[in-house]
Amino acid sequence: MGADAVVAHHEARTDRFARPGTALRLLGPAYVVAIAYVDPGNFATNFAAGAAEGYTLIWVVVVANVMAALVQYLAARLGAATGRDLCEICRDRLPRPVVRLLWAQAELACMATDLAEVVGAAIALRLLFGIPLLAGGALTGGVTFGVLALAKNRQPRFERAMAAALTVIFGAFVAGSVMTSVRLGGLARGLVPRSADGGGVLLAAGIIGATVMPHAVYAHSALALRLHHYRSDEEVNARRALRRDVVSAMAVAGAGNVAILAVAAAALAGRAGATVTLDAAYRILGTEGSAVAVLFAAALLVAGLASSGVGTYAGQVVMRGFLQTSIPLPARRLVTLLPALAVLSTGLDATRALVLSQVTLSFAIPFAVIPLLIFTRRPDVMVGQPVSPWVCATGTACAVAIVALNVILLAQMV
Repeated sequence: MGADAVVAHHEARTDRFARPGTALRLLGPAYVVAIAYVDPGNFATNFAAGAAEGYTLIWVVVVANVMAALVQYLAARLGAATGRDLCEICRDRLPRPVVRLLWAQAELACMATDLAEVVGAAIALRLLFGIPLLAGGALTGGVTFGVLALAKNRQPRFERAMAAALTVIFGAFVAGSVMTSVRLGGLARGLVPRSADGGGVLLAAGIIGATVMPHAVYAHSALALRLHHYRSDEEVNARRALRRDVVSAMAVAGAGNVAILAVAAAALAGRAGATVTLDAAYRILGTEGSAVAVLFAAALLVAGLASSGVGTYAGQVVMRGFLQTSIPLPARRLVTLLPALAVLSTGLDATRALVLSQVTLSFAIPFAVIPLLIFTRRPDVMVGQPVSPWVCATGTACAVAIVALNVILLAQMV
């Protein structure tokens, strides 16, 4: 190939990134994991926080989403730079006992996630159609297979479906915030950080646990593998597309979480008693107008179904990456579904189970984030695509803050 042909070839490759269609095709992985940030666990914790504390904890939601965006960016960079997901890198570079420990806690995190998603969707099916909780949970588990069919060898289609689900959830709560007359002054005051009492700390930990999701870290590093093939002159443009993907998806998820808490603060604060269940939230929202209640339940259903598929996909990534093996999808779906069905069949407070599952996830976050920070700092791992020191330093500060919050929470619980 002559010199002119080489230049033309490189220009053609670079021009692909200037075309709107190509830029749009590179978006998607972050929109899949963003669904995990508006799942039923977020509904439960944000509604509980809004009912108990009004607009006070909105700043926690914002900080949690900024942390989540940074963590997800690092996860995507790791996958795109190495061509391997975080679980695979841990397996290759850490001692076997540590790998086994990380795998075990990751599986527990996936189960806690699935509990929130299945229980949330089951509650939504009961609110909308009167389906019993146990039957609704089983139906949710079945629908998940259809969601996951999109992910198998059809990642772009899976990404588009999740982006559509995220749009529905966001739109429902933006409309709900208008219908419930959310106070802009209250929103502004809620952005000012302030200390919280014991109950506020529990809710803050739940918000963090429901926002910075460990299974989403593993999934995002796997979904971003398709960017690994962009090299040399395309590399900078691919990273730019990756940043746009993460920022846009997490901005939508973050705004959705703020809207959820704001709706709860506007409609439930002072009216729901010391605690609030999703059923009570539905009834009280109904007093604001039947459309508000229906939007809430419909968004909860979409969130439960979509995030359940993402959670099961993450479970496959975890087992394949840490153990270099996998089990049939129906068997995995059944294992992660059983805890949720147990909660639904025993008559336990479903909303309380949702909040506690998010607190459990908060304790699992460091096990995903700390290895991620270690490997994204290492030039030998990032193969010529290092992450800037200030991004690594900010990520480390986020991890320290999360661990500190968990320690405070544990001390209060003991």
